[in-house]
Amino acid sequence: MLNLSQSQKSFLRACELIPGGVNSPARAFGAVGGNPIFIKHAEGAYLYDIDGNQYIDYVGSWGPMILGHGHPHVVSALQNAIFQGTSFGAPTLAENALAQMVVDAIPSVEMVRFVNSGTEATMSAIRLARGYTGRDMIVKFEGNYHGHADSLLVAAGSAGATLGVPNSPGVTQGTSKDTLVVPYNNPDALRKTFEQFGSKIAAIIFEPVVGNMGCVVPTLDFRNAIFEMRDRHGTIVICDEVMTGFRVAYSGAQSIFGLSPDLTTLGKIIGGGLPVGAYGGRREIMQHVLPAGKVFQAGTLSGNPLAMAAGIATLQALQSTDPYRYLDRLALQLAGGISQAAQKYGVPLCVNRFGSMMTFFFQGGPVSNWTTAAQSDTVRYANFFWGMAERGVYFPCSQFEALFISSAHSEDDIRRTIHAAEETFATLA
Repeated sequence: MLNLSQSQKSFLRACELIPGGVNSPARAFGAVGGNPIFIKHAEGAYLYDIDGNQYIDYVGSWGPMILGHGHPHVVSALQNAIFQGTSFGAPTLAENALAQMVVDAIPSVEMVRFVNSGTEATMSAIRLARGYTGRDMIVKFEGNYHGHADSLLVAAGSAGATLGVPNSPGVTQGTSKDTLVVPYNNPDALRKTFEQFGSKIAAIIFEPVVGNMGCVVPTLDFRNAIFEMRDRHGTIVICDEVMTGFRVAYSGAQSIFGLSPDLTTLGKIIGGGLPVGAYGGRREIMQHVLPAGKVFQAGTLSGNPLAMAAGIATLQALQSTDPYRYLDRLALQLAGGISQAAQKYGVPLCVNRFGSMMTFFFQGGPVSNWTTAAQSDTVRYANFFWGMAERGVYFPCSQFEALFISSAHSEDDIRRTIHAAEETFATLA
């Protein structure tokens, strides 16, 4: 039996101090039951909680730890940077260096602006698209998460080409009325939306590989429809690579699919585990951002020297080690091994994978959008989550989150994880 007594006590105390006991809902364990596990430290591919339990970590701080925890090159860069100063509110050479690395890596990005989170990045990109086009409406896709800016916390309404409705208290009808929500991987619905609102749509924002309804890959027809609508209606395409940028490939998912978005949002890996975000794209568009242009965006801690140092070190390590084939091989082994284990015990399972990110959907059918993802057996996933935790494996605490593999994982870690899954599936069957 997993001993979590110290975590339990700490969570009760946290609930007195922090709403819900957590600083982000993704950590709340509400989707799997029970209380959150409090982490004390991490090293390589492993987490250690405050009760002394060790776990093979497949969350990786929700994506950025592609090199594993405490990578020596990143730690050394942070140690050097912290003695120079933690924040200046003024330009630094590190900002130039990381900006150059991003521009070199992603052909569609000619200029880039750093912010402090993925939410800031998408919020700023949407404002820029509206300012550049002079239009108000945006299109987002059901099941895509782009942060918690008001215009993006929108659920689908009842119509086919649907006007969004707020899905959080505090988000006004006025804020959400300009957001159109379309099913992911549905090119016909996208075309119908543009038939009705095309001249008013400033931007389409989408995840090239979805992570927050679980890992879902776009079809070729869907990808083509997005750019067809851009070319036909003069809208801006924003590719949200906060999760996939430098994760599925060094140049992001857009390099694998051959996409040329107008704007790209980034985060997670480009900060090496520190708070960071970025948006960039065509020079013609980016020159509209203040002070070069009139579209306002600012941030006291944007380009923070510690985040820049960690980001530079992480990208340097990715360049020198080029771990993507290794990550893909481990991910393929994990996906195949757990799929076979589920079949052995008669547990319906759909495994979606793209590079080093994947999701195990507890259902028998294919998952291509939110409607199909939502058919998953969340109760069975919750039992699976705790069964794996009992056996020293830390998976996402929600059926609808992707898991991630780092270059610190070993083939032995994968074998141990598959074995733990076999034992867990035996109890689920």
